[in-house]
Amino acid sequence: MTRPDPLALEALAKLIAVVARLRDPEAGCPWDLEQTHASLLPYVLEEAHEVADAIRHGDDRHLAEELGDLLLQVLLHAQIASEAGRFDLMQISRGLQDKLVRRHPHVFAVPGTSTATNRGLTGDSAAVKASWEAIKAQEATAEPSRSPLSDRLAAKVRGQPALAAAMTISRKAAAAGFEWDSIEGVWGKVHEELDELKQAVASGDPVHAQEELGDVLFTLVNMARWCGLDPEAGLAGTNHRFLDRFSRVEAALDGTLQGQSLPELEGLWQQAKAEIRAEAEASNPPA
Repeated sequence: MTRPDPLALEALAKLIAVVARLRDPEAGCPWDLEQTHASLLPYVLEEAHEVADAIRHGDDRHLAEELGDLLLQVLLHAQIASEAGRFDLMQISRGLQDKLVRRHPHVFAVPGTSTATNRGLTGDSAAVKASWEAIKAQEATAEPSRSPLSDRLAAKVRGQPALAAAMTISRKAAAAGFEWDSIEGVWGKVHEELDELKQAVASGDPVHAQEELGDVLFTLVNMARWCGLDPEAGLAGTNHRFLDRFSRVEAALDGTLQGQSLPELEGLWQQAKAEIRAEAEASNPPA
């Protein structure tokens, strides 16, 4: 069995001590002392997104740094809870350890489980995933529900960004049989929702228009699922391309967009697109 690196454990212990010092009532940092679970929530989400961005760009140095920032958020929340006598890092770690062991019977010897069945999971990631979900369902202690899938999904997506939550809901609902017969049905729904959004915007009712905008986005997520596409990665790529082009438009205008005509801005935008395409072709010539 692989043993933890003693140096890594030592570094983690020192990091825990640093976080505790930051929260020291007498010698700590005023900003850190002011923080609560609620005030830190935006930072948790921000750091998680920055980790995802580093992964998408394959930047190991950036990824290591962002994982450290995300780890800091975990340690801060644990320290805040510990100070209030609610829970601490030990409880977090032990709870996670127990969960990982319990949900990996094919790796660890778990009392009350079949060794033969567990051994059959080895090397089959799909079977492992199904086993994980089954064990999670057994762990649930809630009262019987008439809408168990909806309840599980509501709990699962509670902390997810809306786009990721939409994909999770779409996948699970489709797996349960709530699905179109063909992609034509999905396209029909996309056009239907777009028409309803146009009507809502034209009505001047912002609340209704926002609801219809959500319907359009959710339907586009379903389309992405049908086509095997990742909407989060697609939107992240579009953001990156827009900023690349936009920076070139700004540079061409010496950083001042005010007072420029729309045709001039459009011309510079198309020029930026052409430059980027030419640079890409030059760096990746056809074989």
